[in-house]
Amino acid sequence: MGSFLIRRFAQGVVTVLLASILVFLVMRLIPGDPALLLVGQDASAEDIEQVRERLGLKEPLVKQYVDWLSGAVRGDFGPSFTKGAEVGSLMTVALVPSAELAIAGYLFVLVVGIPLGIFAGLRPGGAPDYAATGFTMFTLGIPNFVLGIILIWVLAVELSLLPITGRVAITEDPLEALKFLVMPMIAVGAGTAAILARFVRASIMETLNQDYVRTARAKGLRERTVVLRHAMRNALIPVITVAALQIGFLISGAVIVEVVFARPGFGSLIIDGVIGRDYQLIQGMLTVLVTVFVVVNTLADVAYGFVDPRIRVQ
Repeated sequence: MGSFLIRRFAQGVVTVLLASILVFLVMRLIPGDPALLLVGQDASAEDIEQVRERLGLKEPLVKQYVDWLSGAVRGDFGPSFTKGAEVGSLMTVALVPSAELAIAGYLFVLVVGIPLGIFAGLRPGGAPDYAATGFTMFTLGIPNFVLGIILIWVLAVELSLLPITGRVAITEDPLEALKFLVMPMIAVGAGTAAILARFVRASIMETLNQDYVRTARAKGLRERTVVLRHAMRNALIPVITVAALQIGFLISGAVIVEVVFARPGFGSLIIDGVIGRDYQLIQGMLTVLVTVFVVVNTLADVAYGFVDPRIRVQ
């Protein structure tokens, strides 16, 4: 088990390192000069060179990367070119609303996707199966930001049930915060819930056709016991990995949906960084997002290894 854990975490570290290199290089390939954006079009060449030197942009790329990576490991992502503050502090402020939306969306995925897939798999061709199919076709065919706009139009504009945009902190007013969170949560999690429901349905149907399930039924066990103790337990093992893999899509979806609902968070911060061509800000945020994605999936692999010993052997 020890070698299994070492391999998984080593793979995660290498993945994050390669992703940081890719992010660093891509930022340098974007046309434009951040120094020129900072000083303005009317600045002299000497002023631009001074700004480039102050920002460290005149150093060789390798040295720039090593300096930035050494700081990032310590949690120091450098100063933002356009915000006049440390990137780390900006991300800390933006992290809370973004994490709030991502967690709420993930809970929506689990609460809706898994039960919907289970009922559809237990009764293929029945009403739950048709309901799951309809839900899947509707949500997967609409991008999350379009779904957000539809929710605003129906629930906020036409029915006046929920506020349109903004955010209230849960610590200030939990009920009011929930009202602002409902539509973004659905927009973020609906598509992922559909994916999970289809996977759970297929897994349940496949498990119900296994020999050990037929044997349990032949022994005279009640159908409820067969489903819960034999079929369900084994069918949901692969769901651990699939559910974890969806976290990356939820994070990226949350960033987009935040813009639609004018919520503060990583979404608006990334857009500001792209518009201002803020190397430090974009590099820091993308690296953090990649790290979160890799850590979650590594933990999912480890959990899968504990649940199914065959994974450790392989």
